[in-house]
Amino acid sequence: MFTLFHRLDHHYQSWLRRLGTLDFIAPLLLRLFLAPVFFAAGWQKLMHFEATVSWFGNADWGLGLPLPWLLAVLAIVTELVGGVLLLLGLAIRLVTVPLIMTMLVAIASVHWQHGWFAVAPSDPGTNMFAPLAALGVPAAQRSLENSEAVGQRLTRARSILREHGDVRWLTEKGRFVVLNNGIEFAATYLLMLLVLLFQGGGRFVSLDDWLARWSRRAQWPQRPAG
Repeated sequence: MFTLFHRLDHHYQSWLRRLGTLDFIAPLLLRLFLAPVFFAAGWQKLMHFEATVSWFGNADWGLGLPLPWLLAVLAIVTELVGGVLLLLGLAIRLVTVPLIMTMLVAIASVHWQHGWFAVAPSDPGTNMFAPLAALGVPAAQRSLENSEAVGQRLTRARSILREHGDVRWLTEKGRFVVLNNGIEFAATYLLMLLVLLFQGGGRFVSLDDWLARWSRRAQWPQRPAG
């Protein structure tokens, strides 16, 4: 029995070592996923700069933050520069810090009040909080009630569209949903950034790695010729 366990452990450790040679893939994919997200967000803010400043500063329909012009500039620079650096794999641990702060501000000021879901689930039976609701958790029960209300509204909307619109054309690019605007997407981006903060941009596929290799080679003592 011990011999069998030892062999299994040996094969498992060998598999882990082979898997470790591919550890650069995950941070590369995270960077390729996040780079266009942040660059597009920054570019959108830049192209509508006045509206961005108004949204940052207006307390009635925006965030109501102080110094909205300065905050808008900081957000735009962070997202544009951050997107480029993520793509290149340059200064990854440094650039993830302001991007993480951006996500935390977005979660706290924009999405938190709307709960978890980015898109409201329309079926209480598929709501991920159904088990917690069964245990009597009030927030989970409210989430299921919201799902039921969303389902009723979507059913009514589809009925109106079938009666008065070209449903096939209207839905050929995707189904109609109710935007809940919760923290789901921002929290997902935050977790991905935390991985890059602790793990870096990855071997072989980031400028950080190649600069580190060059630095180590430059520090090695040169052997005399001959």
